[in-house]
Amino acid sequence: MTTPEPARDGGCPVRSGDRAGAVPLSGPRFHTDPHQLYREMRREHGPVVPVELPGGFPAWLVIGYSEMHQVTSDPELFPRDVSLWNQWEKVPADWPLRPMIGQPMPSIYFTAGEAHRRHATLVGAALEEVDPVELRGVCEELADRLIDSFCGRGEAELLAEFAKPLPVLALARIVGFSDEEGAVLARVLGELADGGEGAQRAYLAYMEQMQRLVKAKRADPGDDVVSWMLANGEGFTDEEVMLNVKDVTAAGFLPTADWIGNTIRLMLTDDRFAAALGGGRHSIGQAMNEVLWEDTPTQVLAGRWAARDTFLSGRQIRSGDMLLLGLAAANADPLIQEQFAPSQGGNSAHFSFSHGEYRCPFPAQEIAEIIARTGIEVMLDRLPDLDLAVPARTLVRRPSSFLRGMTAVPVSFTPIPPTGDRP
Repeated sequence: MTTPEPARDGGCPVRSGDRAGAVPLSGPRFHTDPHQLYREMRREHGPVVPVELPGGFPAWLVIGYSEMHQVTSDPELFPRDVSLWNQWEKVPADWPLRPMIGQPMPSIYFTAGEAHRRHATLVGAALEEVDPVELRGVCEELADRLIDSFCGRGEAELLAEFAKPLPVLALARIVGFSDEEGAVLARVLGELADGGEGAQRAYLAYMEQMQRLVKAKRADPGDDVVSWMLANGEGFTDEEVMLNVKDVTAAGFLPTADWIGNTIRLMLTDDRFAAALGGGRHSIGQAMNEVLWEDTPTQVLAGRWAARDTFLSGRQIRSGDMLLLGLAAANADPLIQEQFAPSQGGNSAHFSFSHGEYRCPFPAQEIAEIIARTGIEVMLDRLPDLDLAVPARTLVRRPSSFLRGMTAVPVSFTPIPPTGDRP
């Protein structure tokens, strides 16, 4: 056991039995005013907050920037090994957070230690094969196609008609689906993300679609990520390839869609970015970076599990305790905000892609940025007078403590002809 460290305020370490005032990790404030909620958490509990997951399960929410860096930089003490969780025997089979917390399986997101490094090497190398110039061309083509479907109406719902389908269609093309299969994938992942009654059915359909893809590419390889993994993944089974592609595709879908939606919302509601509506590309990059700091799509990430008893900023963490990564809260830590002033420039020392060994692979980050930025640029080039169709205050966030995006972004613009009808 490590030596107890002093609490940040200089007081005595808080023992594990002291979870007084544990904060329920649910409720409307997580999606209506999360930053004020995080400020209150920080004031009352410090940088490591006792929280309670739905069903009464205890966890720790890390909201301090320094503490986040400490946890994500120590994969031995805080591995992403869900099997360590000391609550599993109490968790019912139908617990709604089971899919998000996950379970051990041979893929990049659900392994730890050497097994994780093995999968991360395969995934990272495959994604590095994606040509950025070709990807940008694909995204321009897909963005134009999506805009063509509504540009003559003079109005659209930006999330359902553009921000959500664009990442799925682009990712489908990368991993090896045809455009027709990509459209099916978009519908399935959209239903899965909604989390409604059809979510379980959508998940099964998603798994079946991925299994068919791997089988097809084994028989007839192409120039795509799945074919590359099958050809170069010596020692990997087809199931492992399928699980890795499934995880990477799902992980890249909604955060990228929300990155697009949150950025366009910011640019339409903040006068600082008005120039970008006339083609100011530099402002688009600034807005995208500010969203990662101030309005990041992934607010809370599950998670890490303590490999042994330890202390973190005065909190006694027991072996098997779950630590949730409060990415948005850590980005908003006053100590780091004062030092970096992220909204004033291009500083990218945020935690929006996590950090350390289990971070989002760098090639995946680049792919997400190309998809999001290209989509926004094409949108604003073609619809330069884009504007919200409703008052900004009426926009509604999805009811989630973990992900931050809008339920809808209705917009209006001057109708234009589809690309095929241009003179």
